[in-house]
Amino acid sequence: MPKKTSPRCLLVLVTAPSLRVARSIAGTLLDERLIACANLTPGVESHYVWKGKREKTREVLMLMKTPRARLALLEKRVVELHPYDTPEFVTVALNSVNERYLSWVLDLVRAEP
Repeated sequence: MPKKTSPRCLLVLVTAPSLRVARSIAGTLLDERLIACANLTPGVESHYVWKGKREKTREVLMLMKTPRARLALLEKRVVELHPYDTPEFVTVALNSVNERYLSWVLDLVRAEP
């Protein structure tokens, strides 16, 4: 299938402290139709500075797909659901997306729960 250029679809990266937490957040976001898909990658080792101290933590990386139109509400819900004071919330515009996949994301997330 040909690819379609569309920044209408975004990849959202969020880290979580455990697989249990990531599954809970992903499940809620799916139920609320804020994302079409979440890929959970356990075993990510994060290195960062927090409150002036260097940290190293095992986390789960969540890769979520959503339409740009739902981004503000998705960010609000992630912040509400997440146990961290300052959860990671990073977006990447998907400029090249398979047309059928893009339609699936847009149709699923647009639908009412």
